[in-house]
Amino acid sequence: MRAQGRHLVYELGEWEVDLARRELRARGVPVPIGGRAFEIVEVLVQSAGELVTKNDLSARVWPGVIVEDNTLQFHISAIRKALGSDRGILKTASGRGYRLLGAWTSRQECTSSVDSIDLEPMRSPSAPFQTNLPAAASELVGRTNAVQHLRGLLSAYRVVTLTGAGGIGKTRLALEVARGLFPDIRGDVRLVELVSLSDPSLVPTALAGALGLKLGGHEISAESVARAIGAQKLLLVLDNCEHLIDAAAKLAETVVRRCPQTTILTTSREILKIEGEYVYRVPPLDVPPQDEEPGDIPGHSAVQLFIATTRALHSDFSPNGENLAVIAAICRRLDGIPLAIDLAATRVAILGLEQVAAGLDDRLEMLTGGRRTALPRHQTLRATLDWSYELLPEAERLVLRRLAAFVGDFTAAAASLVAAGGEIAASEVVLSLANLVTKSLVTVEVGSVTAYYRLHETTRGYALEKLAESGEFELVARRHANYYRDLFDRAETELETLPAPAWLAGYGRHVGQVRAALDWAFSPTGAAEVGVALTVAAVPLWVHLSLMEECRSRVERALSGPAESRDARRNMQLHAALGAVLFLTKGSGPETIAAWTSVFEIAESLDDVDYRLRALWGLFVDCITSGRYRAALAVAERFCTCAAKSTDPADGPIGDRLVGVALLALGDQEGARRHIERMLSGYVARGSHIIRFQYDQWVVARSYHSHVLWLQGFADQAMRSVECQVINARASDHPVSLSHALLQAACPVALLVGDLTLAERYVKAIMDLSARHAVELWNVGGRCFEGMLLIKRGNIGAGLELLRTAFARLPENAFNLLYILFLDEIADALGRDGKAAEGLSTIDEALARSERTEERWCVAELLRIKGELILRKGAPQAATAAEEHFLRSLDWARRQGALSWELRTSTSLARLQQDQGRITEARSLLQSVYDRFSEGFETADLKAAKAYLDSWVSR
Repeated sequence: MRAQGRHLVYELGEWEVDLARRELRARGVPVPIGGRAFEIVEVLVQSAGELVTKNDLSARVWPGVIVEDNTLQFHISAIRKALGSDRGILKTASGRGYRLLGAWTSRQECTSSVDSIDLEPMRSPSAPFQTNLPAAASELVGRTNAVQHLRGLLSAYRVVTLTGAGGIGKTRLALEVARGLFPDIRGDVRLVELVSLSDPSLVPTALAGALGLKLGGHEISAESVARAIGAQKLLLVLDNCEHLIDAAAKLAETVVRRCPQTTILTTSREILKIEGEYVYRVPPLDVPPQDEEPGDIPGHSAVQLFIATTRALHSDFSPNGENLAVIAAICRRLDGIPLAIDLAATRVAILGLEQVAAGLDDRLEMLTGGRRTALPRHQTLRATLDWSYELLPEAERLVLRRLAAFVGDFTAAAASLVAAGGEIAASEVVLSLANLVTKSLVTVEVGSVTAYYRLHETTRGYALEKLAESGEFELVARRHANYYRDLFDRAETELETLPAPAWLAGYGRHVGQVRAALDWAFSPTGAAEVGVALTVAAVPLWVHLSLMEECRSRVERALSGPAESRDARRNMQLHAALGAVLFLTKGSGPETIAAWTSVFEIAESLDDVDYRLRALWGLFVDCITSGRYRAALAVAERFCTCAAKSTDPADGPIGDRLVGVALLALGDQEGARRHIERMLSGYVARGSHIIRFQYDQWVVARSYHSHVLWLQGFADQAMRSVECQVINARASDHPVSLSHALLQAACPVALLVGDLTLAERYVKAIMDLSARHAVELWNVGGRCFEGMLLIKRGNIGAGLELLRTAFARLPENAFNLLYILFLDEIADALGRDGKAAEGLSTIDEALARSERTEERWCVAELLRIKGELILRKGAPQAATAAEEHFLRSLDWARRQGALSWELRTSTSLARLQQDQGRITEARSLLQSVYDRFSEGFETADLKAAKAYLDSWVSR
């Protein structure tokens, strides 16, 4: 029996506060408001316009709980948001409390049962966290209790899986819960859509993309993404896991294990079966029983959804008692499945209730007789889709099945080209697309400029079957692949005119379409030549998304296809992409060299200047990273000769930069500076240079320029250059270029200058970058600098252990100029740690490398460190041997114009001379070097030299 009673309702104009139903209503329609927020309204309305202090309000709404001011203010903001244009009736008495203005009246109202649902209040929309959740297209009907229950579950369990039949509404429910939690979760909420993936190995990549990690480097894995997330407060929604269940389960398990503040909400027809998972089976909507009274039928959620959907298409639809019985029958036959109900309701405006009901009788025979056959729910959904499809006009049927070629978002322009042809023109496709949107078979997301369309997962699967039955699958798949090939051909030209973030915003969302098109193109019934062309066109997309491993695997697939699918130019383009991505993911090696050699040979045969330059760049990098600096200089000079024939005026300056880098390594600092500065004065950046030469060329040039400046004694200029390039690298939104700025310039130059505070900032920046993009090589380099920083701060033991451990993981060809610098630092630290003999062995290794490779830029410092180690070891004639090494170091420094090395060695030699009582000689040597500096007097080396000079003056 239903309990009868009376309850109080307050009203002011169009507003009502129903205390028993706990509703705030505007014009009779409930306004969404959280439970605590409603309790505040209740206290204020009962106070009849009197001031309620903050303390009184907190005590009545949160009895026994200490409430901070911002918590109360947050709920007040939620109430004002609910009041909309009437927010002024909630008045704040600054620092004191609140009052609800207006002449509120009250009335008694009869009620049958009262259900109170205490929803948590929403946060202010100004919260500084991020989400990629789509906005709700319409109200979610019949899921209030489910949403409330799931909010509670997500506070108790780390992984909650929504499972149930296709079309049951798992995704919509998950999104509604996530949207509701986003304002008060105090962290990011990210949707990861897996529907466009067919390869399980790309599940971590999909998560990385949703988080904006742009992962590059080594293979993207569950572990690497979890490391990048770390301790970030995060709610992940993994949507449509069932076709990739093992990969999704591994990802979820790894993230939960490694990320203590991450909660995961998944949707899947199959549970993950991982530890700690709570399974919530999404129920059908509530349907009226067979003998339900007509007056009670509208209270069931399935009926509410049916009526709401029909009214959205037919605004004057107003069911009466007889119609309600028909609606109830339809909802029962559809088992309360939301998608099926939506599909049925869309036809009512055209066919009427009776014909819709008759259609269900004809098409859904499996639902009769109490569903004794207990068929799987997807069979019911398929029948519903069958019926809906057959009700469509032929043109719309044709368009729907052809739209199945699209995976994820697509535009009307794409649809008009892919779905048009034969009996339907492009203009008819657009009209049919609009009709399919109104019938809920296609969803639409309207952005600021472009509308994006999408087929629901189950609808697309159904449409794909119809497309295959029609015999048009191969034809439409080819059109789809050709469309995205042409799109990305055009996209490459826009790299020259659009900033990288804008380019990615326009093209990045199409990566799922590219994957689907390539999967078809390289299938047994596909068109490999189309796949090859699309692979070449999509390389800039993968590069800008930092999806290097995916790029490599796609390029290798294209190269392994039938030889007739590629002409010489395509082979050249594919090998160029392969060489670049191999370098960025694996460094220099036989595979990389072979790729660039192939590019050069084909470019020579085609007389293609652009790709000849790309190949020479790749061969130059191989020479540099493998320590063949003379060969690198020869390749760089060849690049300059070839660049003279290029139509791109920036290629000549890039050649100057290559020559400058080789000269820097060889120890010719004056020549290096001349070439690099000539490049900087004449270079005009173009977006395509990142694709052709892998890095922002201005950033790379500045990196080496800052090294030269420091070596020549211009420490202040070097640091200004470093700061400028880091700022520009960050602005480029290209992680690979930023990593170069931090590793090759910012960290080493800050440590050389002795600005340990700034060095710490840059080391943290590269560590954060390596974690965010899961690039192991960047992490190893950052660890090396972290060890050096500890050593410089006096923690020699811990710093040395960290540096040596990281250095052991560093490939010898990974970082040009840095490898020998790390050896130098290890040797010096070993001496400071009382292990001079081991230090001497290490410095001899560095000197042998320098001799073998002609890497002369730091030979003066290597000789100085060896002299210091000889003194520390204290063998007979140590002072004589050490002085000999110091003098050789000075000779190298002076010949190279490396004033900073000369200062360090002069300080070491002067210190030795002081110990031998040769004060005048020591002062003369050090003063002569010190006086040649014009800046950098606050750097560590110059301050140390000045301290010695001052101490000798006082004697």
